[in-house]
Amino acid sequence: MSDNLVLELLRAIRADTEATRRTVTEHGARLAAIELGVARLRREVAGDAEIAAEQGGRLDAMSQRIERIERRQELRDP
Repeated sequence: MSDNLVLELLRAIRADTEATRRTVTEHGARLAAIELGVARLRREVAGDAEIAAEQGGRLDAMSQRIERIERRQELRDP
């Protein structure tokens, strides 16, 4: 094998390695963006769950108040 052929093969390998390195770097950046998006969605879901729990508590309190009013006014069916 001649020296020129070895050098050409090494240059081709170097070019392929560099292309792979750029692709991996790009994928890393894209993965980081996806992870940030998922974290943002998790925060939003947690906020929605908190709001739902708060509204459930308010609904329970209102139901209790309505039951007391109905009892006082004798509006409740037996």
